[in-house]
Amino acid sequence: MFDLADPAFLANPYPYFADLRERGEVHRHDGLGIAVAVSHSASAAVLRHRGLGRIWRDALPVERFASFNLLHRNSLLENEPPAHTRLRRVIAGAFGRGHVQRLRPMVAELADGMVDGLAAEIAETGSADLLAHLAQPLPVAVIAELLGVPIKDGPRMVTLSNHIVKMYEYGLAEEKRDAAEAASAEFVEYLRDVAKQRANSPGDDIVSDLLRSELTEDELVATAVLLLMAGHEATVNVIGNGVNALLTHRGQWERLVAAPDLLDPCVEELIRFDSPLQLFERTATTDVEIAGFRVAEGEKIGALLGAAARDPKVFDRPDTLDIGRTPNAHLGFGMGIHYCVGAPLARVEIAAALTALTTKLPGLELAEAPEQRPEFVIRGLRSLLVTTG
Repeated sequence: MFDLADPAFLANPYPYFADLRERGEVHRHDGLGIAVAVSHSASAAVLRHRGLGRIWRDALPVERFASFNLLHRNSLLENEPPAHTRLRRVIAGAFGRGHVQRLRPMVAELADGMVDGLAAEIAETGSADLLAHLAQPLPVAVIAELLGVPIKDGPRMVTLSNHIVKMYEYGLAEEKRDAAEAASAEFVEYLRDVAKQRANSPGDDIVSDLLRSELTEDELVATAVLLLMAGHEATVNVIGNGVNALLTHRGQWERLVAAPDLLDPCVEELIRFDSPLQLFERTATTDVEIAGFRVAEGEKIGALLGAAARDPKVFDRPDTLDIGRTPNAHLGFGMGIHYCVGAPLARVEIAAALTALTTKLPGLELAEAPEQRPEFVIRGLRSLLVTTG
């Protein structure tokens, strides 16, 4: 069984997943304290099964994590029907009022400008961090526009988000748990102020839309924070992991440069090949059987999305990066009622980043091997230094 403290596993978990998959579709992981599904079919069953839900349990002690619990107790991600149905209807309706299409030209313009900045630093110093110049600031700028908040607040929101999502990892140190609560409290206060401003002066943003809905103030705040955390973390890591994969598999980068019509399947392949979210937990609301493995009521099981994405029963040559891969039934945005509501916007951002890079910097190369972040659940890089040949 894989060890979350093993640097070799964190650097490349996929051979470990393949070994597990050969021995069965679901396994008990004592280190995680849950069962894990490693095949595509079992992972899909975990995501779809109506006897498995996102059952939120407050972080304990409750008084120590009041703001963290508020954000998650009222979150679309952590609720099941009927609360989930109501929350998703409101949020999907807000997204459906044209926000993604409204933002598309702005996203392309932002990506172009950020890649220009990346190119300028490469020209001046010889290399530059693609995460700092493009992957991190692009989704922040987009989410700031979506929420109608100043772009200057973006870096602080990212810092808060980074502290909060650390709580999704296993075996977290107490000081990092405290940092997650402090970040949650600051985020709650910030979004309450934004909501008050929009109530007095509505704008063309999703917070103004949500204020006109049936959401409570706590639900509105939790929704706004979820949009930032989910939208930022997923997009940053798909761009970072994906560009690293493309430059490592040089033929695929050159293929994309030469054939921009492969952009859409390329985006899907990058989500599949090195998934930014490796594990998604569910809790049994009744006794459930997944691929012959019994999950008793109250027990948890996780879908290992990264393992599902390399299942040879679904993907031909699963360990090969193929930007023309079709069909591509990855589970990177989930499945079932918890399918990512922001997936269309994430795809627009990733495509804009790749378009700007391949058109403005077709000779892009890795300047050095990137350093992996030390977390498992959310998979990404610390930095991605690039240069041009």
